[in-house]
Amino acid sequence: MRKIKKKYKAVSAPISDLITYRALPTREVEYIDPFLFLNHHGPQTYKPNNNGLPFGPHPHRGFETLTFILEGDIMHQDTGGGKSVIEKGGVQWMTAGSGLIHAEISSDKFKKEGGPLEILQLWFNLPAKHKMVKPNYIGLQQDQIPTATEDNGKVKVNVISGKWGEVQGPIDSLGGIDMSSIELQNGGTFTTKVAAERNIFFYVVRGTVNVNNEPVEKLHLVEFEQVGDQIKVEALEDAVLLFGHALPFNEPVVAQGPFVMNSEQEIQEAFRDYQAGKMGSWHE
Repeated sequence: MRKIKKKYKAVSAPISDLITYRALPTREVEYIDPFLFLNHHGPQTYKPNNNGLPFGPHPHRGFETLTFILEGDIMHQDTGGGKSVIEKGGVQWMTAGSGLIHAEISSDKFKKEGGPLEILQLWFNLPAKHKMVKPNYIGLQQDQIPTATEDNGKVKVNVISGKWGEVQGPIDSLGGIDMSSIELQNGGTFTTKVAAERNIFFYVVRGTVNVNNEPVEKLHLVEFEQVGDQIKVEALEDAVLLFGHALPFNEPVVAQGPFVMNSEQEIQEAFRDYQAGKMGSWHE
């Protein structure tokens, strides 16, 4: 079995009136190569006639974002031409690459009617050879995400990139990342293997699970040693996980605000390019 190196509790980091827990980076853990950042927004309930999500137009370069909409919705728009409203159970995968400007706000319907909201956004690094690729956006509703089941249906795996058994995810990750969200009923179990040289991303969104015989509560990120290959998970109550893995890039990571590059010089170039309009100009 893979030995657990450490468990990290996400820290409270509210944004305006949006309840937010940040699992990466924190004082205890900077990143788990190539997984850079995770914000867990909610759960909370918005009243009717609310302002919705506060993420207006802002730039990105050098990485990818994967957004999970567990409750509520997100209206996405970017200067690469991507535009959609993704609802409960769906995901958004955006490759910022050479750079774009985008906004992630709530739909007019959600702002008018309100309702429950819980959204997680995970950042993946891009390897140096792909940092300046053309930007791309993919929005998938719940019914467009293939699923696998374990333990007689007690475990549902939403396969987003890579493979789970024979189920192939719809998104081709430039960084070779396998990524799923997993829903477990109380008592549900699964066992999977991840090669020792691959880093694992394991975050408990809801509930409590046993991971290789150690309990892990919600809002906790698990870091594993790179020894052994077996992961066994048992739900001690209904639970939701984010689970992924990838080979580490082992490249320098220089991050500043919305840009993640390999050197300080590249960061300064990103700011200059943004100010010069090379990431597009924003139009509502």
